[in-house]
Amino acid sequence: MGWRSWLRPALFFSYFLLLCVALPLSVWELHKLDASTHVEAWFIAGCFVFLTIPISLWGIVQHMVNYNKPDLQRRIVRILWMVPIYSIDSWLGLRFPKAAIYLDSLRECYEAYVIYNFITLLLAFLAMECDLDIVMMGKPPIAHFFPFCVFAPWRMNRKFISRCKQGVLSYTVIRILTTLIAFCTELAGKYDAGNFSFKSAWSYIVVINNCSQVWALYCLVLLYKALKEELSPLEPFGKFLCIKLVVFASFCLCSTFVQIGVISEKKTWVFYTVEDVANGIQSFIICIEMLLFAVAHYYVFSYKPYLDTSSPPPPCCASLVSMCDVTDVRDDVAEHVRTVGSTHHPTEDEMVSSLSSTPPNTDKSPRCSD
Repeated sequence: MGWRSWLRPALFFSYFLLLCVALPLSVWELHKLDASTHVEAWFIAGCFVFLTIPISLWGIVQHMVNYNKPDLQRRIVRILWMVPIYSIDSWLGLRFPKAAIYLDSLRECYEAYVIYNFITLLLAFLAMECDLDIVMMGKPPIAHFFPFCVFAPWRMNRKFISRCKQGVLSYTVIRILTTLIAFCTELAGKYDAGNFSFKSAWSYIVVINNCSQVWALYCLVLLYKALKEELSPLEPFGKFLCIKLVVFASFCLCSTFVQIGVISEKKTWVFYTVEDVANGIQSFIICIEMLLFAVAHYYVFSYKPYLDTSSPPPPCCASLVSMCDVTDVRDDVAEHVRTVGSTHHPTEDEMVSSLSSTPPNTDKSPRCSD
């Protein structure tokens, strides 16, 4: 219990010192620039950011202190980092609008990584609690939703699980590749964000990213539909909503502002273009939203189901090393590349090995425990 007793006070003290340095610097910057609209928004957003980060970090630390199910909590911690990353990224994007394309691309790249970790969280839970072969044996084929209803229903077997996972993982890989392309085309002056003329790289990147994201989310919905009863103890629906609603409202709002003319060439304030204003407003709103989502993530991805007072606390260093371990991601990406590049259909053993790195549980029951 020794390291638990000093870890939390040390984190609070470190954060207090950070506030003592950052807050005066922000006030000085506000005064030096004579409180322009841009800097006022940046300062207000910064106040929300400094309220958001301790809530998010507290949830992450609680999982580290009660790190009793590494295969689940490792993925939960990766998801919980979404809020502070979004918050800091948006705050920096608001302060430096010309760097927004790079910051936004990195933020969206992490969103794809979070969706990947969400499906691996579901699969790791199923691997620990269920015998999937027995569970899926008695289930009928899963019919597709519109607009994919033209496809034949997917049979409930290991191939179904592999298809769902590969569909989500493909979005992560595609998002990383399109982010690299966006960086290169921006440096070459060919990116032209917001131009739908298909004479810019941005138009094609948006189409590719959106199509791959729709397919990834569709695969998640199919998995939930097929194994809703088995996944119910994990309460995945609320967790999924917390992930996907993080930036949905701000994206729709800014798009509406541009369409109705609230953001126009005559109303660019201290920014230089309409795109700068739209990105600035979106970043400002995200900074405010993240405070709400930090609270929501704390409760939805709570550490309490993983409390185990009967077992000795895990070593602090061991928890940190396990949380930073990304060998499962490396193996999944390598398997995905092999699957996509292979000309033959994967064997049953290959599909099983790509589902999860969770070791088999000898106490599995046909159905997940309540």
